[in-house]
Amino acid sequence: MIKEKTIDQLIRETWMAIAKLYNEEASKYGGTLSIGYVLLKIDPQVGTPSTSLAPMLGMEATSLSRTLKKMEEKKLIYKEPNPKDGRSVLINLTEYGKQMREKSKETVLQFNEVIYQNVPEKDLNCLRITIGKILDLVNKKQIFHGNKIK
Repeated sequence: MIKEKTIDQLIRETWMAIAKLYNEEASKYGGTLSIGYVLLKIDPQVGTPSTSLAPMLGMEATSLSRTLKKMEEKKLIYKEPNPKDGRSVLINLTEYGKQMREKSKETVLQFNEVIYQNVPEKDLNCLRITIGKILDLVNKKQIFHGNKIK
């Protein structure tokens, strides 16, 4: 392998460090990174259909099911039949869930604020463009299908 870190290694190490940071913060409140992200994706007024949560979060349905079960046990959410679609359920936040959603939101905003204060805007714009291009190549499956190493 080459001496300098590969692109995927840089992305993975960065994400792992961010995930660890968020998990450490969430653990102060009995939560996890996954729970925080789910809380932020649930509409606090009308709930969110369970079937739309996994795609919004980029999670596998089985992982989401485990997270939702933990959230129910912690009294953060409750389920009710979806009046618009009898085949699915709505995931709603309890009052405690709404409080923890606000804490999750504050945590994400604080993280972003520190980044904005310490990384120049032009660098962040370059990051957004670069990550967007990488994501596009991956989503279009243009990495391993017919492309040869130059």
